[in-house]
Amino acid sequence: MLRRVADGVLVHQSELLQNNTVVVQGRHGVLLIDPGITDGEMADLANDLRELGQTVVAGFATHPDWDHALWHAEFGDAPRYGTARCADFLRDVLADADWKARVAEGLPPELADEIPLDLFGRITGLPAGTTHIPWDGPKIRLLEHEGHAQGHAALVIEERGVLVAGDMLSDILIPFPDFGAGDPIGDYLAGLRVLESVADEVDAIVPGHGSVGDDVQARIDLDRAYVHALRDGRDPEDPRIGPAATFGRDWLPAVYEGQLRQLAGSGGTTG
Repeated sequence: MLRRVADGVLVHQSELLQNNTVVVQGRHGVLLIDPGITDGEMADLANDLRELGQTVVAGFATHPDWDHALWHAEFGDAPRYGTARCADFLRDVLADADWKARVAEGLPPELADEIPLDLFGRITGLPAGTTHIPWDGPKIRLLEHEGHAQGHAALVIEERGVLVAGDMLSDILIPFPDFGAGDPIGDYLAGLRVLESVADEVDAIVPGHGSVGDDVQARIDLDRAYVHALRDGRDPEDPRIGPAATFGRDWLPAVYEGQLRQLAGSGGTTG
């Protein structure tokens, strides 16, 4: 089911991980941002678009995590964009003869057979320095930054006041710094500063996972407090992993403990 967020901006949410696919209406069709995640969900989305008389004219992957670089045959062969670093990362993945098996290892086991990988990762990298997505709809500004993943980008739908945050600023998931980077904490805090720079420009935020909201600055503050606590080895006292958490209660605390161990091993304590 599509939910309206702003004029010409709709969201489709998947069930298991609460992934948000963002649909932006343009002059001649729609842009799909991070479509996912099961075959059935994407087929339903394609059917919803047909009922609205909309065709897919472009796609965008905010970053190269498997659940943000999917596609479905019913969306057609529209160009699918991402940052240059996102596309390079996925190109390296697809160059491995066993890539499909390797990606499948990271899928949720309860849904692994329902997630189509045939069109996974076929992203065209936008040239470095590109400021807006090349399409005939509302202006959509790219905010590339480090922190969560290589080539991660948030998007500002400028004429609609919507921030598409990728895998940051979730109300259900704690921050997931990129511990493969040289400075995971510093990178994440820098990424939050990039998002904070547009907080006053938007009225709605769509995270990669979780609820659409209007509390952009509050989510930035919550993520920053978590990352500071992680850096300092303190209890983050974060409601997303506390006793009142409504999502991931049985596994997110273990993720936090694992992050503490990863940080201790990486030496990434700046920021």
